[in-house]
Amino acid sequence: MKKPASIYPATVLFLVLGLLSSNQEVTAQASVAYYPWNGVFSVSTNPDKIVWGDARLQTNTLLGSLSTELMPMVNFKRTEMANFYAGAGVRLNFIGALANGDRLMEGYIMSVGTRIVPFKTHRNFRVAFEFQPYVQRSGKSGVMKTNFGLAYVFGKRSAQ
Repeated sequence: MKKPASIYPATVLFLVLGLLSSNQEVTAQASVAYYPWNGVFSVSTNPDKIVWGDARLQTNTLLGSLSTELMPMVNFKRTEMANFYAGAGVRLNFIGALANGDRLMEGYIMSVGTRIVPFKTHRNFRVAFEFQPYVQRSGKSGVMKTNFGLAYVFGKRSAQ
């Protein structure tokens, strides 16, 4: 049996860069981020607001284990050049639940991080760094992850 094709990180990065370089204006303010070392793609609401939501999808597999993380986030400090935030949520596995009869919820996740504006002339481009502890649903095991990647906020930057 042929193994399912994977979405390679370079492919996702190419798609994100294509979106960022398009000339179409996006009216709703949202953000996308890609963490290449973890193979995670993120779509979020406006990360410049005090409260915002984030949905993450593991891109290093297509059909094997489609882990999805859903987290509300809170900016606890905002400056002109950086946002510092924290949030907590759940990690879900839709494919495992459908294909193997596994439980939908894999565990609980927390995130503490920052999105830094490295260039004053391009404020919508961000560098993201996070600490992200994860605990299995049973509470018997977990891991401490770190995420490092690039983010882009569509639309105008919110007033601080």
